[in-house]
Amino acid sequence: MRILLRLILVACCLLPVAAAAQVTGSQTLSWKGFEKNAFTFNGSPAWVVKPHRALPGNPWIWRAYFPDWHTDMDSILLQRGFHIAYIHVRDRYGDPAAMQIWDHFYAYLTTQRALAARPALEAVSRGGLYAYAWAKRNPLKVSCIYAEAPVCDVKSWPGGKGAGKGDSACWKQLLNVYGFREEQALAFKDNPADNLEGLAACHVPVLHVISLKDEIVPPAENTLPLVQQYIRLGGSATVHPVKEGPQTLSGHHFPITHPERFADFICTYTLPVATPLPDTGWFVLRNGLTRAYTRFREQKTGTVAFLGGSITHNGGWRDKVSQYLREHFPGTAFRFINAGIPSLGSLPHAFRLGHDLPELDKTDLLFVEAAVNDRVNQLDSAIQLQTLEGIIRHARRSNPAMDIVMMSFADPEKLEDYAGGRIPAEVSNHERIAAHYRLPSVNLAAEIAERINAREFSWVDDFEDLHPAPFGQEMYFKTIKALLAKESKPSPPQPLPAPLTRYSFDKGRYLAVTAARPEKGWRLHNDWSPADQAGTRPGFVHIPVLSADTPGAVLTLPFNGTAVGMAILSGPDAGVVEYSIDQSPYRELNLYTRWSKRLHLPWYVLFAGKLKPGRHILRLRISEKSRNDNNAHACRIAYFLVND
Repeated sequence: MRILLRLILVACCLLPVAAAAQVTGSQTLSWKGFEKNAFTFNGSPAWVVKPHRALPGNPWIWRAYFPDWHTDMDSILLQRGFHIAYIHVRDRYGDPAAMQIWDHFYAYLTTQRALAARPALEAVSRGGLYAYAWAKRNPLKVSCIYAEAPVCDVKSWPGGKGAGKGDSACWKQLLNVYGFREEQALAFKDNPADNLEGLAACHVPVLHVISLKDEIVPPAENTLPLVQQYIRLGGSATVHPVKEGPQTLSGHHFPITHPERFADFICTYTLPVATPLPDTGWFVLRNGLTRAYTRFREQKTGTVAFLGGSITHNGGWRDKVSQYLREHFPGTAFRFINAGIPSLGSLPHAFRLGHDLPELDKTDLLFVEAAVNDRVNQLDSAIQLQTLEGIIRHARRSNPAMDIVMMSFADPEKLEDYAGGRIPAEVSNHERIAAHYRLPSVNLAAEIAERINAREFSWVDDFEDLHPAPFGQEMYFKTIKALLAKESKPSPPQPLPAPLTRYSFDKGRYLAVTAARPEKGWRLHNDWSPADQAGTRPGFVHIPVLSADTPGAVLTLPFNGTAVGMAILSGPDAGVVEYSIDQSPYRELNLYTRWSKRLHLPWYVLFAGKLKPGRHILRLRISEKSRNDNNAHACRIAYFLVND
């Protein structure tokens, strides 16, 4: 566990986000018989009310807006030992700038004030825009949400585009704050009622208190659609319609006759206070992301690429990282490139880098993910170092100012390793390369293992798979966000250090199949697609493919370089090949994989990775043998692999 401990110690030495917080004008006041500390936080009015005797863990409720409205429940919670906190972000309607203020305020309260890691959120009216916007960005930091007549769709209020009355002045203000044209606001897809998957997956219960007579924020356009969607996603939601008492302001103002019931709701889902492991123990910043961030700020342009397998290809953490960068660098024209292809690990990445990221020299920030598929594909540890170092040297040679983040995601095998006190080889290799090149790295495999061991959640019920459920995606993003929020001292581009491995694939590339010299039995398909019902992977269909399925069919490939291999489509009829380099004895290679039965899998095979520089000849032939159920012999080559 030495690497894990080193990660924790180094990361904990970094300055937290809240370290830059400016707290001024502090004064002590009285609020309903309790001590209220009012102050200015980074330019925004804020306050914290303390209970006479705080409960263990310092639970708290965070008021989103209108903090002096319906305070009876707050008084009850103070009496029970809760803190109450508020920051006034006026007329921002829950926009990204407001959320960044909330992020800093949360960091300040949970670090310097030692309040609990998971507050309850209390939203009144337009406060729903703030509470849900922050909760959806931080679902693992919320215990529950209590809301009174909350706005859940800006088209309803302040837009007034449905049955509600709306507010034309507030609508114009919202358009200005978000930088929207009218049609953009109407098409806005991140209202409180949208994108609730992560919040539901993190088991955050919500309670809405409404009036069915509300004509300002009509329930049919706000609470009811949100609750229906939330329940459909598996979330826990309760609606309490208030029928008694005077209902003024067109039903938008109504009495709360039993605030103790709602205080009970807060207590039920907040107590006892959970004490999750810290968020900052799972990454090492090293030289950080300063160069990319400087370009984003000063040049107002940015190219961010994601290189990985299916965990990168699928939606989730990658989308959230893109959203984070867009929100934290407003006005920057970003280009986000998804170079994730399912099943591919560091061996494919090393040879496809220039092909799938043709503008590598313009890439400012690169995320690299390979640890899961390197394990699944059983890539030799020594080759992992060749491939990972090749990726980094190739990328940095293309753009010396590029920032690169190395990521190790979780899988069942890595969890078993950590449970047995072993550091997975793939994680060790990622960390070794990251340390040598001073790159930020994130060890999510260790984090997931430690949190499961601490019984914070279950792999089967919550994470579900190495392709994470929404809960797992939120867990991944939470830690990546913590890394993104850190900034190190400016670091100019440095010369590449001496390589760790003599034969790194730093000049890995594809060689077109037309470079081969096929003899009888081979056929070139200029636009290949499968003739059977087996599936394909993105980027590996409707491409040129050189194929043969007749035993004895031979081809030769002259090439220059220190490595040679091929990227094939290993489908149900994949067979066995024999290969020889420079007239060496033939060696046998089975092309059929455990996934080939239902998929023409992109499968990368390395024939040799430590050849002497210079010219070589590969000879490849279809074997008489077959090692799959269909007694088939097919070999379909999409690309040859060479390292110049």
